Amino acid sequence: MADRLPIPAEFLAEQNAGLEAHLRVDFEHLGGQLERRGTAIDRLVERVRGLRVAIPTWGVGTGGTRFARFPMPGEPRTIFEKLEDCAVVQQLGRATPTVSPHLPWDRVDDIDALRRHAEALDLGFDAVNSNTFQDQPGQAHSYKYGSLTHADPAVRAQAIAHNLECIAVGEQLGSTALTVWIADGSNFPGQQHFARALDRYVDSMREIYAKLPDGWRLFLEHKLYEPALYSTVVADWGTSYACAERLGPRARCLVDLGHHAPTVNVEQIVARLIQFGKLGGFHFNDSKYGDDDLDTGAIDPFRLFLVFNELVDAEARGVDDFDPVYMLDQSHNMTDPIESLLESAAAVQRAFVKALLVDRDALSAAQETNDVMGAARLLREAAQIDVAPVIKMARLAAGGAIDPIAAYRASGYRARMAEARTAEPTGRSGIV
Repeated sequence: MADRLPIPAEFLAEQNAGLEAHLRVDFEHLGGQLERRGTAIDRLVERVRGLRVAIPTWGVGTGGTRFARFPMPGEPRTIFEKLEDCAVVQQLGRATPTVSPHLPWDRVDDIDALRRHAEALDLGFDAVNSNTFQDQPGQAHSYKYGSLTHADPAVRAQAIAHNLECIAVGEQLGSTALTVWIADGSNFPGQQHFARALDRYVDSMREIYAKLPDGWRLFLEHKLYEPALYSTVVADWGTSYACAERLGPRARCLVDLGHHAPTVNVEQIVARLIQFGKLGGFHFNDSKYGDDDLDTGAIDPFRLFLVFNELVDAEARGVDDFDPVYMLDQSHNMTDPIESLLESAAAVQRAFVKALLVDRDALSAAQETNDVMGAARLLREAAQIDVAPVIKMARLAAGGAIDPIAAYRASGYRARMAEARTAEPTGRSGIV
């Protein structure tokens, strides 16, 4: 399928040729350092190549705020064009082989054609995302006052039916999971009965859960606030966990890094969900004030490392049924979305590799003997190692670009798309 990819392989080879010699010097130097720590650098390259992060279809478009949206030339107008941009990210970065669609934004008449288009671009499909947080043209009932938790059973039935449609589409695309995030909540005290609203959520989700195909999982996504600014029905990991427990073993909790209060200890939440057997996966992004949906690792890369420290720890301990999924969930208001996704995927890889460098035995010993400084130093030392040569070599070995953003800019892809895609994009997706 290489001839169908957006950027010619010969061009990538030319871009890499001028960088490979220096990379190999840096790689050998880092390899010597890691060998003294008892780590084989080639093994790290293999682990990086095995890490998979999904791209959401809405991630390749320009996002927005409550105030404005500033479209970028060459934005994808259809799901088919979104896949082409996702293919660029995968071709250059080699970390994002799957795409997570969002319905009804990505609804098409010919689903088989969509799947064939993805296969031609060497892409597969990750979890399907439902949308009951906004009304669609021709919709019989409004979600203004809620969807799966609405007091009117007709509205709930409509929202349930939409999620079942998402499952049906996902089956045709080859997906094996459904992610459900609802905006349901209240903006005034007394507006909503807290207990009855949550009961309706669980009842609605039970109907969806009962229709999951074999091998599928259901991811419950929580969010502290927005658009409901007084209360949110599924506001925190505890509520999400309780609901997942009621639904059954295939219901798991999804952690979006921006969906918490600013001072919440996200890595501890990750550890708790692992401990309780309910961690489903992540939507990666970063934040300064709230759910900012900034590029992953742009504000607090150490927190991202600490999250992966818990994930690597769980893997090392052999936690049963531990298989989290990863996706980037960002809103690109000021940057080229392709560049932001490339850098964010690399940020996830860096955090993962650094977590692999933590001496687990030494850390456990420090924890059990109350060696506070010793334990903290072990994490800081691993987080401070420059693992860029590992990431670059993994990309090169997989046929990607040593410097993906430089190669992308040199390719002229954005300029070509600006000439070809002149109509306004049909989707108006922003922060989710």
